Amino acid sequence: MKRLFHRWVLSRRWVTFLVLGLAFLIFGACTLNLGMLFLANARFLSEQGWQAVMDGALLQLVELAVSGYLGMAAYVVLKTCEHRLSHWLGDGGHEEHGA
Repeated sequence: MKRLFHRWVLSRRWVTFLVLGLAFLIFGACTLNLGMLFLANARFLSEQGWQAVMDGALLQLVELAVSGYLGMAAYVVLKTCEHRLSHWLGDGGHEEHGA
C-alpha cells in the first residue's frame, strides 16, 4: 500500500495537492464535534442504560469510533502530503531522485 501511495500520489505534485485537500475535508468532517457527540452518547448510555442500547446508542458509539479512526487516517494522509509539498517548496522545486 505504501508503494502504491508513493507511486500514484506522492510522485505527482498536483495529485499530492488534490489528495491533501481531500484528506483535509475528510479529517474536518470526521472530527467536527466528534468529542461532544462522543461525550453526549456516553452520558446517554450511562443515564438510560439498556433503553439507550435499544434506541441505538451503542451502534452510534461504534459509528463515532469508526469516524474517529477515519479522521485519524485522513490526518496521517494530510500530514504526509503536506510534508511532501513542504519539502518540495523548501528545496526551491528541485527534485532528488536517485533512481
